[in-house]
Amino acid sequence: MDAIARLREDLSRAGYTADKVVEAITDQGQLALTRNHTVAATRALAGRDDPLATLIRLFILQQPQPAPAVAHALDVDSLMRLGILQAHTDGFRAALDIRPYAHEIDQVYGWVVSDHVAELDTRDCPPSPDLVLGVNPASMSLAQITPARQVEGALDLGTGCGIQSLHLAKHASQVVATDLNPRALTLATLTFALNGIEASTKLGSLYEPVAMQSFDMIVTNPPFVIAPQVGQRLTYRETEYPSDEFMKAVIQGAEPRLDPGGSLHIVGNWAHITGQDWRQRVQEWIPQGCDAIMIQREVLDPYEYIEIWLADAGLRGRQEYIQRYDQWLTYFDELKIEAVGMGWLTMVKSGSETPRVITEHWPYAVNDDVADDLMAHLTAMKYADLPDEEILKTGWVLADGTIQESTGTPGEPDPSHIVLRRTDGLGRAHEVSTASGGILGACDGDLPLGTIINAVADLLDQDHQALTSNILAEIRTLICQTWLTAT
Repeated sequence: MDAIARLREDLSRAGYTADKVVEAITDQGQLALTRNHTVAATRALAGRDDPLATLIRLFILQQPQPAPAVAHALDVDSLMRLGILQAHTDGFRAALDIRPYAHEIDQVYGWVVSDHVAELDTRDCPPSPDLVLGVNPASMSLAQITPARQVEGALDLGTGCGIQSLHLAKHASQVVATDLNPRALTLATLTFALNGIEASTKLGSLYEPVAMQSFDMIVTNPPFVIAPQVGQRLTYRETEYPSDEFMKAVIQGAEPRLDPGGSLHIVGNWAHITGQDWRQRVQEWIPQGCDAIMIQREVLDPYEYIEIWLADAGLRGRQEYIQRYDQWLTYFDELKIEAVGMGWLTMVKSGSETPRVITEHWPYAVNDDVADDLMAHLTAMKYADLPDEEILKTGWVLADGTIQESTGTPGEPDPSHIVLRRTDGLGRAHEVSTASGGILGACDGDLPLGTIINAVADLLDQDHQALTSNILAEIRTLICQTWLTAT
């Protein structure tokens, strides 16, 4: 049995799974780890010397473990040869973070290999330039917006620790994982082997390693941090491109690498430039032949944005902190960056002569099936070009998961406001009038929209033509927002 297969067996035998780890360290310990603190988890494991406790202390809490305990849980010799374990005065220390992973929606279970968190328990330990991050909020967001549709070929652009490839392997026949960082490919390869998946790895920047290939799906959480080119730079988050030009290059370079109907899914940043509408600016990035939806989830002012990434670089409390802060602000001033947007992009190679693009600020909670909803938005955009008569003669169905909420003054017979709310996808809400509420409530696919509008006009004693004219713009918006689908 090879070393990785033996490691997989040892991890499984110890019950080293996401659920069992949380059970062992408690919810408090898990939450503390998201803040890079180990005290709660350490206290929860007090008195335990079983293999699961040893693995948690070794790989997650970065604590050296006695040789007998490690030998009881793992094949020490083979892991020493692989560089996963290192001899320590107190026994052995893990050179890498091997962490259980579970994603219930995509049914992805296994382990992810990455570098250790650099500043665990407030250690003064700035990360190495080639640090390979483990699972993080950005990578989880990317998995959330990537639809689990069956495809032939998929590209994990900038694979890092390989987490996206674990998801892609569930629904792609072939997976290619690329990265500019050789260390990332080394650790991603360990992740793939440990989980028994096949993915080919290629070294290089952007689409250079796959210049002669095309794919049905591309997913990427690229190095999107907008930063001045000074001091130590971190490969996983920064490039030599100015401002947000790397994001633009990822988007525009995708079109030749996508097969017809193929999709691109990105989590990233974009600059808000003084005097420019961010929506119009990013819309211009979408290449001809593609449609896209860009959802801005958060906007940070320069100070908050810079503080987050200075802390991420391990500079908080260090002598050069204020100098780097000032250099960053000067860089933003030169580029006229007044804020930074953070969010998602989904793009489809649709063949459109003129790109159809939705740009929207949506900071609200979303549902588990948001990936499918984003793709549905792109499908629905084609209806924006239909003439009125086509929309009116079509039967439409109100989306499943739509509920109605009413508010009003206590004692009044009628509500003041009626709101339709989606319990799926983006979780949209839409306030309706008596007329539009009646029309939408009758959209079950059996009757053409025009017939429904005329019937509601008769009930409300309104002119057919006037109601049709007044309601069509609202209906078009609801169609594009996937409230209504054609039968």
